[in-house]
Amino acid sequence: MIKEIQKRPFVRPLFIWITGILLQSIFNCSITSFLLIVIPTVFIAFAWLAPGIDVAGCNYELRWIWGVVFLSLLLSFSIQRTAYWQGGRGESDTSFLMEFAGGKQEYLLKPFDRLNLSKEEKSVLATITLGYRKDMSRDVRKRFSLTGVAHLLAVSGFHVAVVCGFLSLLFSFLPKSPFYRWLKYLLTLCLLWCFVVITGLAPSAVRAGLMLTLYLTGRVLRRTTDGYNTLVAAAFCMLAFNPLYLFDVGFQLSYLAVLSILFLQPRLQDLIMVRNPIVAMPWGWITVTLAAQAGTTLLCLYYFGQFSLVFLCTNLPLTFLATFLIPAGLIWILLPTGIPGYGLLQLFVEKMTHTLFWIVDSFSRVTQVAFYTRIGLLVTVLGYGSILCFLLYLKTRRPGMLLVGLLLLLFIFFDLLIERFFTV
Repeated sequence: MIKEIQKRPFVRPLFIWITGILLQSIFNCSITSFLLIVIPTVFIAFAWLAPGIDVAGCNYELRWIWGVVFLSLLLSFSIQRTAYWQGGRGESDTSFLMEFAGGKQEYLLKPFDRLNLSKEEKSVLATITLGYRKDMSRDVRKRFSLTGVAHLLAVSGFHVAVVCGFLSLLFSFLPKSPFYRWLKYLLTLCLLWCFVVITGLAPSAVRAGLMLTLYLTGRVLRRTTDGYNTLVAAAFCMLAFNPLYLFDVGFQLSYLAVLSILFLQPRLQDLIMVRNPIVAMPWGWITVTLAAQAGTTLLCLYYFGQFSLVFLCTNLPLTFLATFLIPAGLIWILLPTGIPGYGLLQLFVEKMTHTLFWIVDSFSRVTQVAFYTRIGLLVTVLGYGSILCFLLYLKTRRPGMLLVGLLLLLFIFFDLLIERFFTV
């Protein structure tokens, strides 16, 4: 476990930064956190005055001093940054971008009036392509939630990945020389972040944008990338900018889903060896859906109190449709009306939107389409703790991890039993 953390340099700074956010949120210790700056000063002064110790050198014995210095300073900065955003001063950092995004959304929504779609279908298309949710009714959101595809209505990593994949395909005709490789890299990043900004800078979209930026940067530099380190680096960058992202539901669900996909999806896919490429692609989508659902189920039960029973049936066809609908809708919005093929593209967007909405509407009418229950914070934390212990046991085969996981499950059982006893 320690070796895995050491291979990913952003893990420890992220844990320290999250600790500072929680300390400020719970104890409001922004003033006392200035004392943390005194600690490294005392250590450095002591090491400087101690005989036989070269502070300016690279003495390996001083690693603990610099470790304390780094921890104290980072913890203090985290607390101060959290207090800065709690005071509302951080909102001005993004107000300009949000106003710009809102204005561009209003402008890009004008072509939707030409579509031969119902008001509900137009609201779904506007949400999927531009992240505009103001015209969407609560009933439509409920139907998407019941069928387990509510993530399609929030611009997330899926949307950003689809746009990035389309841009990569669009620029694939460029030559393979270093100049054009860098040109493709810069164009992809510029257009990708334009999409993230215009769709409202949702935490899940920003996370995906940061991860893809780090991944594409590694590729253009011909460096190998690690999915876990990229995920942690993106989380650290987001929380360094706005520590209050930690308490955003979209942020939590997004990172848990990606973490589950990185860990579980390869293991699920290896359970059945599929050699046929026609079957391998849908099997890959199924394993990704299962992995993401496994990681987010407890959090969904805590926040929303429901779990879709048909998510596996709806995610595959709707993900397939959205993969083509998102780039097609964006191209149709940006194209001038008189260009050849505009009418055919509009017809394609209308048919795809109608089919997507029809599938969601059909499955939402199924009886017992969702399982309803709400769990508390304690059960949620203990549940994720037990899952982590079981996964560590499968990786390390240490009996202690299995014992801790079983004890946490026992605590969950007692908590649910006591809650049921007192509510009767």
